[in-house]
Amino acid sequence: MFPFFSYFTLVVSFSFLFHSHPCFPARIVTDPSTVITVDTRNSTWHDFTRFLDAGMGSQVRGMSELKQYFQRFGYLPIPETNFTDTFDDQLESAVTMYQTKLGLPVTGKLDSDTISTIMSPRCGVSDTNHTLKTTKHFTYFNGKPRWNRPSPVTLTYAFSPGNLIDYINMSEMRAVFKRSFSRWALVIPVTFYESEDYYSADIRIGFYRGDHGDGEPFDGVLGVLAHAFSPENGRFHLDAAETWAIDFNQVKSKAAVDLESVATHEIGHVLGLAHTSVKEAVMYPSLSPRTKKVDLKIDDVEGVQALYGSNPNFKFSSLLESENSSNNGLSLRRRSSKWTMSLVVVVLNLIMFL
Repeated sequence: MFPFFSYFTLVVSFSFLFHSHPCFPARIVTDPSTVITVDTRNSTWHDFTRFLDAGMGSQVRGMSELKQYFQRFGYLPIPETNFTDTFDDQLESAVTMYQTKLGLPVTGKLDSDTISTIMSPRCGVSDTNHTLKTTKHFTYFNGKPRWNRPSPVTLTYAFSPGNLIDYINMSEMRAVFKRSFSRWALVIPVTFYESEDYYSADIRIGFYRGDHGDGEPFDGVLGVLAHAFSPENGRFHLDAAETWAIDFNQVKSKAAVDLESVATHEIGHVLGLAHTSVKEAVMYPSLSPRTKKVDLKIDDVEGVQALYGSNPNFKFSSLLESENSSNNGLSLRRRSSKWTMSLVVVVLNLIMFL
């Protein structure tokens, strides 16, 4: 009877595991394992995994490239060009600043969270060359520039006739950008119209590869995805080397990047917003492949409304309800996941005992 009891106990345990819901909060246990969450096979910065857990005094071949990364995004002084492969005081300061700015645990070391974020595809706009609002997470470019037009503000946008991608037809392209511009227009008194005249448009959109003449060269697949310039420059450039997608069901590449998410982010720059430390916000600098992030969060809305005021038809209450609902759902899923993992451990211990 004992073998039967053992088998029965195991079946009941697994049945309970997969068909029940948690009725008590799980105890959160820190996972000591190291996990890199970016698919690195096609990533521009895939070699940065070798710096994992490096700290003060470490010497790792190629660390000078990591210092160049931090320099590019504003965490190391621009004049410096003679970087060494040593983890020195300057790099520790850059790592600490990076972790603080992007809402990561501040350790001063290249831990798994930091390396994962560094390796994630991202916007090419610097994280630090702007004005920080200490009471909020959103930031602006230096001088807090905006489009100074008579109210209500009207801006035109157009697509470069010679710098597009051929695997997304223009009707789909137009629909994506119209939705992205509309998301911002819903919260501020600014209206966007597509123009047929690229050269006279306020906002000029194009896809480019490598060095394309603006001093901010693109670097290939899953590195810098796009960049846009502060008001009233209007230049809005996307990396043509990426696999851009509108519907992930139709694009199977693991390196596919959601066009609407990137467009919505870059429009924030065009309007005058810089990067935020709120990971859920549209204006957070990085975006993983096959991820969609198009809904403006409270941080995005408060930042852009501080520049342009509020659209009279916009109600903050609806956004708060939506965000609270989303946060509650995420919290429940996290608790459920933690509870499930705890039960898995119990079942595995039972198997070993039997």
